[in-house]
Amino acid sequence: MIDLIGNTPLIELKKLGREVAPTRIYAKAEWFNPGGSVKDRPALSMILEGERTAELTRDKVLIDATSGNTGIAYAMICSALGYRARLCVPKNIGTMRERILEGYGADLVFTDPQLATDGAMVEARRLLDENPEVYFYPDQYSNPANWQAHYHGTALEILEQTDGDITHFVAGLGTTGTFTGNGKRLRETNPNIRLVAVQPDSPLHGLEGLKHLETTLVPDIFQANLVDEFAPVRTEDSQAMCRTLAREEGLLVGPSSGAAAVAALRTAKSVKNGTVVAIFPDSGHKYLDMRFWTDDA
Repeated sequence: MIDLIGNTPLIELKKLGREVAPTRIYAKAEWFNPGGSVKDRPALSMILEGERTAELTRDKVLIDATSGNTGIAYAMICSALGYRARLCVPKNIGTMRERILEGYGADLVFTDPQLATDGAMVEARRLLDENPEVYFYPDQYSNPANWQAHYHGTALEILEQTDGDITHFVAGLGTTGTFTGNGKRLRETNPNIRLVAVQPDSPLHGLEGLKHLETTLVPDIFQANLVDEFAPVRTEDSQAMCRTLAREEGLLVGPSSGAAAVAALRTAKSVKNGTVVAIFPDSGHKYLDMRFWTDDA
């Protein structure tokens, strides 16, 4: 199963790109990973690094904070490799993600939804401090193996799939591993590639998995010097874009993918002739219980 992680397709958004031709917009379709999201990549990387350093052993339980996708990846990979997972998650992660995590056998610790993933991080560290000998704590927000998964994998795939012609890279900021790893490799390959970092436009938002960095704990792995442009996106615009992508491109994606598409289109409009690649972290299947799918306002 873990051999299926990576090598996801690059899909051209032809209808969305009509108004910006000859610039082209592409989506890296990360829901093709077996766990259904981009987080399969760093989760596997951190677990393998834990094995390599012997920090992860059969008598330890993997513990970390997550808003959903990394937890699903942890739970799936731990199940496949014979490890146990205990995940601290905000109480409002949603019924779909909760059921998936429980389906993989993960032990869930629910935290204050008002504190989002910051609260989950505090609880994970508290449990670790109480029983350090019990847990392996990969700490996805601080672990270099997170961004290295993209540096050694995703970015190389993008370069190959675009024949090196990528001019702009767009990715959301959550743990910031996707942006940091891809951005670092792309910048080293071609300093002219512009790196666009997507985040919610305010602290109170509905973009699960994304961080408003000005008002949350900034992940240790974030390398701000890589950012050429921050792209703030409204939740409502992201949700509207999800509907557009489903009904015009045939792509059912989650809100963070919608946010990436909003930023990618905005970026493409400022480019005369380029190739814009956006990371679409996951599909929309885990979010079908959200009202915006039928709200065309």
